[in-house]
Amino acid sequence: MLKIQNLSVDYGTRRILHEVSLDVQSGEVLALIGPNGAGKSTLIRAVSGVIPIASGQVRTNGDNFAALATLQRACYVATVPQAVSMPPAYTVWETVLFGRTPYLGFLGQPSQTDEEIARQALGRVSALPLVDRRVGELSGGEQQRVLLARALCQSTPILLLDEPTAHLDLQYQVSLLGLVHELAHKDQLAVLVALHDLNLAAHYADRVALMVAGTIKAIGKPKEVLQSQMIEEAYCLPVQVVRHPFLDIPLVLPDKK
Repeated sequence: MLKIQNLSVDYGTRRILHEVSLDVQSGEVLALIGPNGAGKSTLIRAVSGVIPIASGQVRTNGDNFAALATLQRACYVATVPQAVSMPPAYTVWETVLFGRTPYLGFLGQPSQTDEEIARQALGRVSALPLVDRRVGELSGGEQQRVLLARALCQSTPILLLDEPTAHLDLQYQVSLLGLVHELAHKDQLAVLVALHDLNLAAHYADRVALMVAGTIKAIGKPKEVLQSQMIEEAYCLPVQVVRHPFLDIPLVLPDKK
């Protein structure tokens, strides 16, 4: 569903991403992991069209994103950005309805169908009680749930998330990533998510891609990539990787030695 081919990104004269290639299939969660500055957020932003690419392509169903108008691209991919500042005076209801923008008619008025999709999106992230509140009154965690609801309201086959758990406590981290995993598998979404927490990636991702210095160093199932030597080299940190006591996934622990 989402195909990234030899994607490179420059900031001024400096190359940030170096010919990154990966595929995300429908019904799959692929987590981008790697140390700070590895290029995870840059890759998400390049795929979403927020920043220009120097070379390479992003494609879905044969369509090259570079050839699509903004509204056409918005029908393919929705993004939950990192630490975005939303207009504080808008209500949660108004903010989530913005996700329907690519589908509105000439007058730009949402239909009953649009409003029902918005209500369903808010319900899926447990944000219905917030509908009448101003965005500026919300906590960081509440705002993150509203951003996810807005992305779901967009009804796209591809979902990009940049550190979606950054402002959430443990309860909502688990709830949100569990929902993302469910959406991918039940609604056949292709989900690309940047995560710092390796154990959350192991738990909720079908595959992980380890990024270091703007390149993909390894990609595969969590137990194929989350190996001690690979993690130590990427993060410059001694770790132990053991089998989770209850699940068939790796558990990454810092090594005290």
